[in-house]
Amino acid sequence: MKVGVFGAGAIGGLMGARLAASGAEVTFVARGPHLAAMQEHGVTLKSGGETLNVRPRCVADAAEAGAQDFVIVTLKAHALPAAAAAIRTMLGPDSAVVTAVNGVPYWYFFGIEGPHRDRRVESVDPGGVLWETLPPAQAIGCVVYPAAEVVAPGVIEHTYGDRFTLGEPDGTRSPRIVALSQALQAAGFKAPVRPRIRDEIWIKLWGNMAFNPLSALTGSTLDRLAGRADLRAVARAMMLEGQAVAEALGVRFAIDVDKRIDGALEVGAHKTSMLQDLERGRPMEIDALLGAVVELGQLVDVAMPASTMALALVRERARLAGCYGA
Repeated sequence: MKVGVFGAGAIGGLMGARLAASGAEVTFVARGPHLAAMQEHGVTLKSGGETLNVRPRCVADAAEAGAQDFVIVTLKAHALPAAAAAIRTMLGPDSAVVTAVNGVPYWYFFGIEGPHRDRRVESVDPGGVLWETLPPAQAIGCVVYPAAEVVAPGVIEHTYGDRFTLGEPDGTRSPRIVALSQALQAAGFKAPVRPRIRDEIWIKLWGNMAFNPLSALTGSTLDRLAGRADLRAVARAMMLEGQAVAEALGVRFAIDVDKRIDGALEVGAHKTSMLQDLERGRPMEIDALLGAVVELGQLVDVAMPASTMALALVRERARLAGCYGA
């Protein structure tokens, strides 16, 4: 099995290193000091007190990688449109794009029954570039649960989690998704295949749409956002709005909002990715995590006053920090 990892940072490095160790033919597409270190010393993965070093092929140019069976994309959502043309060079007619990306995926409405079938989500796919360049028929959904960090060029530290939930947009248990699941399991991950991948996407997005922007606005960690009554109430209001939107689109929630918030509380004094990006002056995933939800709310005519207010505020916070558009 040929697996390309585009955006071989923390999560991509974790997946690629384990897959390479289990026998897959892995090619990393990366850049800068991280790429140079991997080319010279291989990829080092620190996980559970053990250290693994593998030497997959590492290239700067996706076209050099050639066609892959699976292309695992682990970029931040806002970086995906600019990278689409490069990713396309790794796709043959039978290749699959595994979108291990947070937020609402560009293929969300592909093949879905109802009035919104094949609609583009402008917040994550401006002008439909992704839809046209990375055909949604070749997409596989992937919800990422592990946490990892690039602690030095070429060195990945895996801190917790081992599950990557997979799903075809049309809900089928296709041969390709079974093969991917088996490969990930052979690499030491849990990789269940779910017939309703959008439900799984929303369970993770449900917390991200509230806790990420609120953390960027307040500087607070998850324990405070979920544990202080006043902050919890704001997050809860946003999440209930998101739930109304999702249910209007046919999503089923397996847990209630308070249980989901309590799950965030259990994570403890954790800085969300959006807060980390703000502190480091990096582009923030505002549109994929909240902007797209507000866009979908407008589509199904669900009022979202708390979420709309938070979106305006966090966009301005990010603009002033140089982490979001103009």
